[in-house]
Amino acid sequence: MIITKRTLPRRELLRGAGATLALPLLDAMVAPLTALAATPADPARLRRLGFVFMPMGSDITRWTPPDATRLDRLSPTLSALEKLKNDVCVISNLELLNAYPGTHSSSNSAFLSAAKAKHTESTDYYLGTTVDQIAAKQLGKETQLPSLELSMDLMSTVGQCDNGFACVYQNCLSWSSPTTPLPAEAHPRIVFERLFGEGGSLAERRAALKKRASLLDAVSEDFNRLKRQLGPADRARVSGYLESIREVELRIQRAEGDSRQSALPDLDRPVGVPAAYADHAKLMFDLQVLALQGDITRVVTFQLARETSNRTYPEVGVPEAHHPLTHHGNDPAKIAQMAKINQFHVSLFAYYLERLKATKEGEGSLLDNSLVLYGSGMGNPNIHDHQNLPIIVAGGAAGKMQGGRHIKYDKPTPLANLHLTLLDKVGVRLDKFGDSTGKMDALFAPLAV
Repeated sequence: MIITKRTLPRRELLRGAGATLALPLLDAMVAPLTALAATPADPARLRRLGFVFMPMGSDITRWTPPDATRLDRLSPTLSALEKLKNDVCVISNLELLNAYPGTHSSSNSAFLSAAKAKHTESTDYYLGTTVDQIAAKQLGKETQLPSLELSMDLMSTVGQCDNGFACVYQNCLSWSSPTTPLPAEAHPRIVFERLFGEGGSLAERRAALKKRASLLDAVSEDFNRLKRQLGPADRARVSGYLESIREVELRIQRAEGDSRQSALPDLDRPVGVPAAYADHAKLMFDLQVLALQGDITRVVTFQLARETSNRTYPEVGVPEAHHPLTHHGNDPAKIAQMAKINQFHVSLFAYYLERLKATKEGEGSLLDNSLVLYGSGMGNPNIHDHQNLPIIVAGGAAGKMQGGRHIKYDKPTPLANLHLTLLDKVGVRLDKFGDSTGKMDALFAPLAV
């Protein structure tokens, strides 16, 4: 038997004027008569890692699942995860000791670093390399972008933000070294250009995008060439991916048009993004899905809001600002309003997981081949503590994690143990991270019947 099929490289790109488009995993990238697991295209080798940060803790009584081991029933705050409960684990009794003394700045800065922030209002800030950047140093060697840092808010505040801590500690989740914070991008257009532009300065890429009607118009000729080399399943897969890109691009264009007509812009929201918080968040999540699907990056961080955010959420019946509600003084009405915000943020995270699960890859889905940590660096915001943090881990880790569980530790356990475990499961070997005391093997043990 003679096999004549030519195998596409995993990093096959579509190119056009001012644009480069990475492709999702295709059957044509697997050599003939070769098992997927024996090729570089094996999704298990891609090892995606994501982090989604929610600010200012939660009402833990409404967050914690009622069962101590399983997720047969979800708590009110986590109810949006009902269809995904077999893909998630809720972990209780994790703490961040290096976030003390309890502040909003240290809640944000310690979440991914498990390190103590230097107390300073100046530029001599010092923290630690965050877990995402440790992963990016290894996983990012094979991708266009080593990592992607995103947020929902403008990072315009500078100087001192919280009890003598420089604003950089609240503004930046990711640090590539103890002295190098990485700014996050909140504008969907700029993220889109970063993912799909082709060199040149930011101004040059934006000019190129404005000159043509669509990114996809620029690569259409190359796509038509590629289609002749693909089978029906691959053509459908690529067409679906391109449709997703076009839909995101059109939503960005609509948002830019709407923002020009807005008489009262949100001061925390960049000009040119959707007016509704949920629309903006979903757009940012969709961009993350495209980045992971196209293997443009394998490490993503996303800040749903800054600590001390005064954003209101009238779309879920909360016209009061978020930060003052968290200092509720045990007022039941204020706690209930804060819990509505917690539940709203979880529903947006559920949207992200649903999009990952609906994106087929290899013999499973993008969610099956990813690990995503969701949570906060603060427990009870009313007293600024950093114990019993609200934490979720989602995804299958390419068969290394089983969901449907509530893992509740008997005594406070360092959040850094979880970070160390996540690094291990994506192939980054460390003996210690932050103030870790060991790996959390229970997270990946079989679920008891």
